Amino acid sequence: MSVRKLKPVTPGQRFRVVNGFDAITTDKPEKSLLAPNKRSGGRNNSGKMTMKFLGGGHKKKYRIIDFKRDKAGAAEVLSIQYDPNRTAFIALVQYADGEKRYVIAQGGLQVGQKIESGSGIAPEVGNAMPLSEMPLGTTICCIELRPGQGAVMARSAGSFAQLMAKDGKYVTVKMPSGETRLILATCVATIGVVSNSDHQLLVSGKAGRSRWLGRRPRTRPVVMNPVDHPMGGGEGKSSGGHPRSKNGIPAKGFKTRSKTKASNKYIIERRKK
Repeated sequence: MSVRKLKPVTPGQRFRVVNGFDAITTDKPEKSLLAPNKRSGGRNNSGKMTMKFLGGGHKKKYRIIDFKRDKAGAAEVLSIQYDPNRTAFIALVQYADGEKRYVIAQGGLQVGQKIESGSGIAPEVGNAMPLSEMPLGTTICCIELRPGQGAVMARSAGSFAQLMAKDGKYVTVKMPSGETRLILATCVATIGVVSNSDHQLLVSGKAGRSRWLGRRPRTRPVVMNPVDHPMGGGEGKSSGGHPRSKNGIPAKGFKTRSKTKASNKYIIERRKK
């Protein structure tokens, strides 16, 4: 994986850094694994805008991803593809019976490589297996929180977690955020680091690229009127008071997690010390 800095032939390309896409092997998606992807523009079922700064953007189809990895056996990697719906690349795999599925690609995954899922397999990059069967210190991604739920954590580009310890029916995992928590040992995770780790190095170069992604211009709260935001109003460039959301919830250092949340007992160490 690499990035390319464009020549400054236009003002918008002067600082732009784009993905090299050297890991991508094809630009034609598997038609049987595409689904419609309707966008709301931030509006609810009655047409009222409930989320601001959304709308427009390029048309795109959703790629149906196998987050559960519940099909046992080996599958061959047919291609590594770009997915417009996520930061990570995806891999098209084919099982021995001919079934094709999309999975989240890991860094270093190659076309023609065999990946497996299930119990009793080797802890190699791309394989999905229960946490109880992985060696300590293993770098993992695409982690379940409940058995059979499907991967919900460490799925974005370049993210990974680490298996720290095993204790009875739980294992200790250090999450990408720095949080250390307990997860059931029967949950499934994938070995390796999520692909496209250079995503954080990209520079859009111009405002139009945000519009292509469906992001409309964001208005700063301090320039709004008091009726629109708690930080609005005042003569000239007023400070706006304490940073807070539109609903009045403080934005810096204020803990919004419930102290009675059931999963608090599984968190050993919070991400913020």
